Amino acid sequence: MAKANPLQEQLLKAGLVKKSKVAEVAREQHKAKHAKAASGPSEIQLEAERARAEKVERDRALEAERKTQARTAELRAQARQIINDRKVPRTGESEYRFVVDGAIRTLLVNDDLRRKLSSGALVIARIDDRFELLPRPAADKVRERDASMIVLDHGQATGSEPEASTSEDDAYYAQFKVPDDLMW
Repeated sequence: MAKANPLQEQLLKAGLVKKSKVAEVAREQHKAKHAKAASGPSEIQLEAERARAEKVERDRALEAERKTQARTAELRAQARQIINDRKVPRTGESEYRFVVDGAIRTLLVNDDLRRKLSSGALVIARIDDRFELLPRPAADKVRERDASMIVLDHGQATGSEPEASTSEDDAYYAQFKVPDDLMW
């Protein structure tokens, strides 16, 4: 008992407590004091750990978003490069009209280009504010990278829904025979 409490000393001198009882109380106080510190992390430490974990998760999410944006920008740049490298020169005086974003656009083409466009051998792609003609293989490569750059493609299937309805229609109309000599 190097450092005794002044109250404990007074109680000892007055004979109200025994020396062994004072030592026991001091040991209990010492254990209680040190047991609290070793019992576990405090509320502040838990909150700090939670904040650190949230920051790590936020940083991870931001990094994933940055990587996604970088990958999208890279694919868009590749698509632009394909369009610039593989575009078909447009010649002709005939106007070819098509709808993009609710507005009617016009390209000047010749008869050969018009046939290729309508058959799906050529596709119209948008790069910035201009439109370019692309052959089908190049258009497929552009579509893999950024499908929004392809604005007109007559050769692509529009989905399975219309095909299913036409097969039902064909089955229904098969019961009606059309004469061979019918003239329209």
